Amino acid sequence: MVIQLPGTIDETGLTPKEIVRELDKYIVGQAAAKRAVAIALRNRWRRQQLPADLREEIAPKNIIMIGPTGVGKTEIARRLARLTHSPFLKIEASKFTEVGYVGRDVESIIRDLTEIGVKLVRDEKTRLNHDTAVRNTRERILDILLPDSRRPAARPAFVGATAPPEESPTETRDKLGRWLDEGKLEEREIEIDVKEQSYPSFEIFSAQGVEEMGVNIKDMMPGLFGGRSKRKKMRVGDAREILIQEEADKLVDQQNVAREAIERVEQSGIVFLDEIDKIAGRQQASHGPDVSREGVQRDLLPIVEGTTVNTKYGMVKTDHILFIAAGAFHVAKPADLIPEMQGRFPIRVELESLTEEDFVRILREPKNALTMQYTALLQTEGVELRFGDDAIREIARYAALVNEKTENIGARRLHTILERVLDEVSFTASEQRGEKLTIDAAYVQRVLADIIKNEDLSRYVL
Repeated sequence: MVIQLPGTIDETGLTPKEIVRELDKYIVGQAAAKRAVAIALRNRWRRQQLPADLREEIAPKNIIMIGPTGVGKTEIARRLARLTHSPFLKIEASKFTEVGYVGRDVESIIRDLTEIGVKLVRDEKTRLNHDTAVRNTRERILDILLPDSRRPAARPAFVGATAPPEESPTETRDKLGRWLDEGKLEEREIEIDVKEQSYPSFEIFSAQGVEEMGVNIKDMMPGLFGGRSKRKKMRVGDAREILIQEEADKLVDQQNVAREAIERVEQSGIVFLDEIDKIAGRQQASHGPDVSREGVQRDLLPIVEGTTVNTKYGMVKTDHILFIAAGAFHVAKPADLIPEMQGRFPIRVELESLTEEDFVRILREPKNALTMQYTALLQTEGVELRFGDDAIREIARYAALVNEKTENIGARRLHTILERVLDEVSFTASEQRGEKLTIDAAYVQRVLADIIKNEDLSRYVL
């Protein structure tokens, strides 16, 4: 299987089956949703292979995921973005209906996505330049330790280090370099210039939004909002990380980063619009909050349909950004969205509620399974934790039972159950170094039985 390299826009083209296989490593079940996002992603690759004139005509096939909380809607979208190294933003649609919510508009979604894209590209460039930055940092530290090394009388800048008079500056520098590489100078103190980071303690509201106005002021008055340097004394080991970051920044062309980030956002950006059902008002209702909900839909519509948003890095077109909307749709239904919004989300996929058997698989199979996470956490204390098969089944049974008797929060219930089961173990782990602990069904029952019996208590604790 071909895996996409960082810095490319889905150029290698994972097949739908390969995408589903990758998602299966982290998400249990939900085959229909995985299939839908896999096809949408593959269509992006297919579009990239077309001639430029036809490529611009093909719009992305946006998706609505319908299902209760905790069944994997957000995780599917997030894993999809990580798989393709795409800029990804999750935002709640209901945010824009909050009373008194001012200073930002729906275009802030694209501005935030662009910021994420810039950080993504900058981090990739920084990793590529890391070795060069490390070498340059080594030379800078040597320059500080041995100032004016070109002069014959050059001597180390720290007290207590002397060199024989017959040594040349080059030989002295080489010796210091060896000591530095061997870690013998990590505790030495040196002085370096560190850029101060300061931010304004006020906000200015304008027609284009508070976030853009703040940026413009910082650009006009860099001395007021940061950019100054302050000389600080610190250990060589601490200074190295700061200097490596500075050297890496010097090697990155910020204009190229902005251009590449905008292209990445436009061609492979993914926006996850959660709680879309909260802005879907019934069409016969013409009063109350439904008016506000329809207004939010109409504000979102140009972004989803395709428009151009002004960001501090340049103009960003949203025509080919993939939008994945999600909601429980307990009260409203997709048909309650305004017709224009419905037309922009042609793919509807329903996610199934999780069963007890699904919980067992979630605790065992994914690469980031909860049982594996807790085992790794306790290993840091020197405690070897093991979950018996009977314990896993008992935890899954209790999770399904509590979901049935109280609110159904899906797989998130496993977090609350496991925290309660491992409460005593986590509290005393630091005193049990070197011990091996096995969680079995009897232990789970002993911890949870009384809580489950008392429905009011289970609502409060679990």
